[in-house]
Amino acid sequence: MKSKLLSGLAVAILMAGTACSNTNSEESTDKTEDQTVTENAKVELVHDEQAQKVDVIIAGKLFTTYMYADSLEKPVLYPIHTANGNAITRGWPIAPRPGERVDHPHHLGLWFNYGDVNGLDFWNNSSDIEDKTNYGHIVHRAVNSIQNGENEGRLEVSLDWMNSKNEVLLTENTTFIFTGKDDQRTIDRIATLTAPNGEVKLTDNKEGMLGLRTARQLEHPSEKPEIFTDASGKTTDVPTMNNEGVTGMYLSSNGKQGNDVWGTRGEWTSLSGEIAGEKISVIILDKPSNPGYPTYWHARGYGLFAANPLGQKALSDGKEELNFKLAQGESATFSYRILVNSNDQVAADNPDRAFKAWAK
Repeated sequence: MKSKLLSGLAVAILMAGTACSNTNSEESTDKTEDQTVTENAKVELVHDEQAQKVDVIIAGKLFTTYMYADSLEKPVLYPIHTANGNAITRGWPIAPRPGERVDHPHHLGLWFNYGDVNGLDFWNNSSDIEDKTNYGHIVHRAVNSIQNGENEGRLEVSLDWMNSKNEVLLTENTTFIFTGKDDQRTIDRIATLTAPNGEVKLTDNKEGMLGLRTARQLEHPSEKPEIFTDASGKTTDVPTMNNEGVTGMYLSSNGKQGNDVWGTRGEWTSLSGEIAGEKISVIILDKPSNPGYPTYWHARGYGLFAANPLGQKALSDGKEELNFKLAQGESATFSYRILVNSNDQVAADNPDRAFKAWAK
């Protein structure tokens, strides 16, 4: 599946987020001895309104960028780096890298949306979609607050979930909390959805909800070609590929490993692997207060790492079902923590301990 090119202006804007420093570029994998991160690293957020982005700098280096360019169908965090500067996110379709997959153009960085909101598909919308009638999009409205600090940085934003007529179905008020300590980087994403103009139905759907598309090295080794079908029946071919340097492995709180994690519930799931000699683990933590807790994991070996608390029928093979609704004026909050760990000692850390701290 081949994505259409973004406009030249949009590409320039988005690529700017990857060029904050040469040690953190998408292509950079070299590490230097002076890259040791001190405890309680300083976090600085830099808002560039013209480029429609907020860079997150930890210990003087780019960690990630909040991107809200008009060419995107939803704001994203992209790219996301380890403490040592390796990108854990796929480069394509913004900054392609040799040997990586080019499927699912809507899989970009870290995002939050859903496959059925009042019958509209927010999840699969991308620049590849020409007829937007049956698709929804999320529009960034405002940066409400930016706070820098010695221990953490906070970004508060407002978004609108809209149909193709630009009518607002949901408002979203989200707080991002970014922290860095030694070889660990942390993202808290706390989103409150409100239905301002009438009832909103988030009908049970496989495509959701917090999604991360990983670098090729963190995928599972490709064993055979596969075909994946989205909720609307559209198919995507995912071919077998060269597995050199591909080392990913899922592990969930319920003890499942590898591809067996998909379609199971868990308080957390980790994805471990290696990029350019750096041992890495990425852990997503659910929150007991979230709707649909504990979440189902829509975790695929080809690099989609997603938590979907609302797609229960699809992911449980019909054993459970949750058709979530918000009445007019009603709100719901979805909170997740994403840990990006580097090096053996931290990568082997007990995710249960991290989950208990987050659950408090």
